[in-house]
Amino acid sequence: MRYAILADIHGNLEALQTVLEDTRAQGCTHYVCLGDVVGYGANPKQCLDTIRSMNMPVVKGNHDEYVSVDDDPEGFNDAAAEAVTWTRAQLSEEDRKWLRDLKYFRLVANFSIVHATLDAPQRWGYVFEKLEAAASFTYQNTQVCFFGHTHVPVAFVRDTSVRGGTYSKFRVEPGKKYFVNVGSSGQPRDGNPKAAYVIYDLAQQSVELRRLGYDIPTAQRKIREAGLPERLAARLALGR
Repeated sequence: MRYAILADIHGNLEALQTVLEDTRAQGCTHYVCLGDVVGYGANPKQCLDTIRSMNMPVVKGNHDEYVSVDDDPEGFNDAAAEAVTWTRAQLSEEDRKWLRDLKYFRLVANFSIVHATLDAPQRWGYVFEKLEAAASFTYQNTQVCFFGHTHVPVAFVRDTSVRGGTYSKFRVEPGKKYFVNVGSSGQPRDGNPKAAYVIYDLAQQSVELRRLGYDIPTAQRKIREAGLPERLAARLALGR
């Protein structure tokens, strides 16, 4: 089985369509999503409909949560909060209920998935450093766990200690645990504007990061035409 692991699509339909086209070309057989299907981008309804139609396991992201309720989004900057309010109006109540009912954590085959952290998934903590990853490893009961939220692809490994760094492809080795951020399909923030996703090949025990160019100008134009903050359009070309 070859799993395509998607995260942080954020209403970017152009990126999602490019990623899904590549997953088919790469022979992926199964799919999972690590949350934040909506938020920021101009096509939240279309992205949500696509993910739902594929019947894949999905966990809840912080944007998914705040779009699904009427509370003020805590800790969001003005642009992100404005996008949450706008996105709510694009979705049906049934869409919002589907987002509201998502779990924070799930087991899939022999690995696990979460949007943010394993130690407190509902608090939306960020994992950038090995000390932050160490807290999640304490709660990790599978050899491999995939996460998102930071929009920065990085892999943490625990054997006798915790270490981490960027990656392109690696093998999952016996006796080690892996906490792997798959990057963002819809709004990368590692300085590379190309859409990101991961292929986890269970037979080969390999994890491969894929980066794909997509139609950024169209995604930007849609954001501007929707009246969303300019920052949300501009950052797509910068990968920040």
